[in-house]
Amino acid sequence: MKLISLNLWGGRVYEPLLCFLRENSEKVDIFCFQEVYHNATNSMSDEARQPRLNLFTELQRLLPNHIAFFRPSIQNVYGIGIFIHKKINVLHEGEVVIHSNPNYPGQGGNHSRNLQWIECNAKGQVYSILNVHGLWNGKGKTDTEDRILQSQRIKIFMSTIYNPIVLCGDFNLHPETESLKMLEENMINLIKTYGVTSTRSHYYTKEEKFADYILVSSDIKVTEFKVIQEPVSDHLPLWLEFS
Repeated sequence: MKLISLNLWGGRVYEPLLCFLRENSEKVDIFCFQEVYHNATNSMSDEARQPRLNLFTELQRLLPNHIAFFRPSIQNVYGIGIFIHKKINVLHEGEVVIHSNPNYPGQGGNHSRNLQWIECNAKGQVYSILNVHGLWNGKGKTDTEDRILQSQRIKIFMSTIYNPIVLCGDFNLHPETESLKMLEENMINLIKTYGVTSTRSHYYTKEEKFADYILVSSDIKVTEFKVIQEPVSDHLPLWLEFS
């Protein structure tokens, strides 16, 4: 199985993103996306580059051989999405709230967060794919009380899963945080294992070059893992081939 995890940055680098996804549409079984807009009327940020407010629908057109699942974190218009090839049997799918902010003002990154999960059967083997976009609270990518709680909630959910797990996404965490180390318990952090030094493209100009991770349970056999050097977002795509 081949998987790509990518924070789309709302589709702000649109044409290169389309070309990249077209090239990989039949190679990749599962796409896990973060920062996806769906029938939105305005952007959730004040960045100069404007996002694609109907990005989810555009992705559906671009990936017609994949089944699309959208899980919003803001008012049904912004969130995360998984696209899984139709040849793979989806058994169950859902979400878990990992951070709640009922007082979100409608702008900025400190909104509620969810973990999207899919249980699927590929050639007789059942896998759980977990897609997450971790909390951004304006305090860098260090440990905070709400990030520790977020990791605890993710761990509690993972403890209920008894088949091989792939946990991926934009965690908004520095590699040495306790919040990330909690998730590494009984999991393999491929960013550390493969000595990755950055998951950000040149569009990201701040110092912190880590945000994105793929962690796998020990019963996942990794055939290939890499950070794809394609500037299709302010994040770089993560590639995983596994069985």
